[in-house]
Amino acid sequence: MIYLDNNATTQIAPEVFEAMKPFLKEFYGNPSSAYNFGRESRDVIKTSRETIADLLGAKNEREIVFTSGGTESDNWAILGTLEANPQKKHVVTTRVEHEAVRKLCERLERKNYEITWLEVSEDGFLDLEELKNSLRADTAIVSVMLANNETGILFPVAPIAETVKENSAAIFHVDGVNAVGKIPIDLKRTKIDLFSLSGHKFHAPKGIGALYIKSGVELPSIYIGGGQENGRRAGTEAIHQIAAISAAAEFVRDFSAMETVRRLRDKLENEILQKIPNSRINGTSDPEKRLPNTSNISFPNLNGEAILAKLNDSGVCVSTGSACNSDAHTASPVLQAMNIPYSDAMGAIRFSLGRFNTEAEVNFVLEILPKIIAELKAMSP
Repeated sequence: MIYLDNNATTQIAPEVFEAMKPFLKEFYGNPSSAYNFGRESRDVIKTSRETIADLLGAKNEREIVFTSGGTESDNWAILGTLEANPQKKHVVTTRVEHEAVRKLCERLERKNYEITWLEVSEDGFLDLEELKNSLRADTAIVSVMLANNETGILFPVAPIAETVKENSAAIFHVDGVNAVGKIPIDLKRTKIDLFSLSGHKFHAPKGIGALYIKSGVELPSIYIGGGQENGRRAGTEAIHQIAAISAAAEFVRDFSAMETVRRLRDKLENEILQKIPNSRINGTSDPEKRLPNTSNISFPNLNGEAILAKLNDSGVCVSTGSACNSDAHTASPVLQAMNIPYSDAMGAIRFSLGRFNTEAEVNFVLEILPKIIAELKAMSP
């Protein structure tokens, strides 16, 4: 199998799996317990928070709270902020957010919150002037992703944070789920208040994530319980998962490995565009303004699901868009928001490479994909 769907999830790194095992078999104490067994588990939590804080460039480990994943972190950030500011009924977000944010905001709209949906250009970029003009005295939170999960486009979240803070009292939340482990992040140099991440996007297991909560930002008591040292989230911690996400953070710390991923992505992308007539990149063609691992390529007037099925038959795993939207059988909302023509959007394939991909795998895809496209074109009316 050749796995080119790393924006959906990633394989657990061997180092991460080894880091988990002792906490499944030996050190399984409840961290709330007073005996040594429990204190050892609490030490793991603190050390792991320090590791995640270092990966994100947070000021200290007290700004890191473990969650079950990106969706919980996103929901907690937005709903917690609204709970803390009941007099504010305005939320700003974008048309291209992940379903975890977009569908929550759609639900909030039905509950009498006002949502400002920022548009994007055909290249996938925000207009900062539109953002500035959208901010109001009753804006509770602005929620913007760092890296788009479908196109890889990077939003300039540090300048966005400056705009939000200079023109409002709103909290600024960043969905960083698809960026962590792929590009360097230094939160302490920004005015970002809340930042979500999910471990399974950078070689940890599913079911573990974190929310960065900047010092001085408070979420309401309804979301607070016992458990973690800063008391911000209820429940008994999954120590094996926390040990795993810490090991994953150590594993992805070396960003030089992503230059190899970038080189393979560029080779795959450039040769597809050269070998397959009328194929096109969705979003900016500037690879420096996208994640180093992601290409969203359209094959106009073809069905993306048919392309995916043919690649799957050859042992190649790709996506037609977000894994959370894969059963919708409609054009991607992200590509719709970018005004990509329907005939192009329905023929879009997302290739997202990872640290375990090889040049031989890329060469295999470049060998079979032109044949698949030619075959499907021949079958088209």
